[in-house]
Amino acid sequence: MSRIGRLPIDIPAGVTVEVAGQDVAVKGPKGELTLTVARPIEVKVDEGQVLVTRPDDERESRSLHGLTRTLIANNIIGVTQGYSKGLEVVGTGYRVAQKGSSIEFALGFSHPVLVDPPAGITFAVEGNNKVTVSGIDKQAVGETAANIRKIRKPEPYKGKGIRYAGEVVRRKAGKAGK
Repeated sequence: MSRIGRLPIDIPAGVTVEVAGQDVAVKGPKGELTLTVARPIEVKVDEGQVLVTRPDDERESRSLHGLTRTLIANNIIGVTQGYSKGLEVVGTGYRVAQKGSSIEFALGFSHPVLVDPPAGITFAVEGNNKVTVSGIDKQAVGETAANIRKIRKPEPYKGKGIRYAGEVVRRKAGKAGK
């Protein structure tokens, strides 16, 4: 039995979980998220808890059991607390500025790079080199942060670029001087 999959998920106050066939809808103070559960897995709401069960010990059922439970738990955390990911812009002349709901990067290109937030995602700029990506969907927050980082990844010689908050960039020595 999956150690993660068999754990019940407690439903906090102010959150409702509705199961309709294979669709699970989670509503909370920050918004609403839905999840379509893969076919062999079954989800039930019982006495303030969400229970995820599997019908058999087939390989596919076992792999989906813990995954489904974690996705539902992430949705519950998302509608109550939300998720956020921090990014840092490192480099001489590299900076970021808020332009309405979108953000504008100056990253050494010949032009500024404008990034618009997808639906359900908000950007917050602190100073001129820190960005916080936040929202209720954990996957969307992570994907948006990864796409922003992809604009100018941190390079290994000087460490310049966009990195996650707290990310350690491995540095290379470079050419030896004469």
